[in-house]
Amino acid sequence: MIFRLFSFLVNVTALLSLPHIDADMARLEPLLGDSVKSGDRFLDEVTTHLIKAGGKRLRPSLAIASATGGDHPASDDDLQGAVAVELVHLASLYHDDVMDEATMRRNVVSVNARFGNLVAIVAGDFLLARSAELAAALGPEIAGLLANTLGKLCEGQVAEVRAAYQVDRSEDDYFSAIAGKTAALMATSCRIGALTSGLERPQVEALTAFGHSFGMVFQLRDDVLDIIGTEEELGKPSGQDLAEGIYTLPVLVALADGATAIELRPLLGQPLDQPERDKARDIVAASAGIDAAIAAGRRYAGQAAEAASHAVRPALARALSELAYSLLDGLAVPQR
Repeated sequence: MIFRLFSFLVNVTALLSLPHIDADMARLEPLLGDSVKSGDRFLDEVTTHLIKAGGKRLRPSLAIASATGGDHPASDDDLQGAVAVELVHLASLYHDDVMDEATMRRNVVSVNARFGNLVAIVAGDFLLARSAELAAALGPEIAGLLANTLGKLCEGQVAEVRAAYQVDRSEDDYFSAIAGKTAALMATSCRIGALTSGLERPQVEALTAFGHSFGMVFQLRDDVLDIIGTEEELGKPSGQDLAEGIYTLPVLVALADGATAIELRPLLGQPLDQPERDKARDIVAASAGIDAAIAAGRRYAGQAAEAASHAVRPALARALSELAYSLLDGLAVPQR
């Protein structure tokens, strides 16, 4: 079986190809680091651990692009909004890695593995507190929006935890969970940028709708890569969701296929060791599950492009549409 896998990392600034975005992201980096420094050397080391490891900075890029459309440099408020959404994302990674007992993140030792679970949890809470502080300074609407988004993230995560090891998990449950745990913050990133820049309400709603659909594509892509990617390519163990009983769309489709289910179902419903994980990944990779997830991603990419077409700036609309579709570029249907 051969897969053509490339462009695992989303080069947001190159894909958006909008003026000022690269410069704005360069301005964002020191602000991001400064926003989590408390003056306590140990806490500062913990809270900046993943910031120093880098990352796509996808959510702040969406916030800044939504705010400026590349027409002008980001304002101080635009940058503060972008920092606020990235801190929420970082906090979620700290907490997720504790729940997953992960040892690697972004090709470095995870915070929980290096500093312990308790420190990772408290540091994640500290990042959320700093995000809330920044949001409050931007006004009640943005503060309320970010608080609401945190609730959706928690709802999505709880839904996923409740569904752990359930081989009869429904596709509706899967889509509902990823709408909360992933798409909600993508939508909020775009919405905050639209709000800090003072766009008219139709444009605010269009960019929010784009962010939601984009987030759905992003998570579908991530779930496909968990099956067909490698640890080196992903920067984290592959097949981790399978091993932990998080059955994503590719797995659910494979389980719905009678012939495939006969082989796959006996492996699932319990934690998997490495040989079992590899076997389950191979079964899902050879099933119709990958094709189905990519097709679902294309549907959401189309919805994202439609929402982006209503953005006030044509260049931004084109760039966002291209970005949504590009998420699927590195994925290929298996050649049997």
